[in-house]
Amino acid sequence: MPGNRLTDFARQLRAQQTDMERRLWQRLRAHRFQGHKFRRQQPIVPYIVDFVCHDAKLIIELDGGQHAEAVAEDARRDAWLKAEGYRVLRIWNNEWLENETGVMEKILEMLTLSPPPLPSRERG
Repeated sequence: MPGNRLTDFARQLRAQQTDMERRLWQRLRAHRFQGHKFRRQQPIVPYIVDFVCHDAKLIIELDGGQHAEAVAEDARRDAWLKAEGYRVLRIWNNEWLENETGVMEKILEMLTLSPPPLPSRERG
């Protein structure tokens, strides 16, 4: 999907977020979570990620049941994002529902880790 179409699709996803995404976004938006800036439904070409904190190089993917069928595709996507220098934290919707506090603690733990080193192809 070319850049402009990807951006348009990301806007649609932001307008049609799930209840789980809306609840997590309320905790992350506007620097509310430990002062970190998150973006939602953010294009990182060729993908759109659910939530990203660029400064910490952390991506959060909130996964529903459809991801149980997409394990291989999610693994390819995660590998590509990791090669770009990001860490990917996948959270199942039911985990968020049952343990919101624990999920937020895990996100905080990931944010306090040093960002991963740049992939070797990007080093000077």
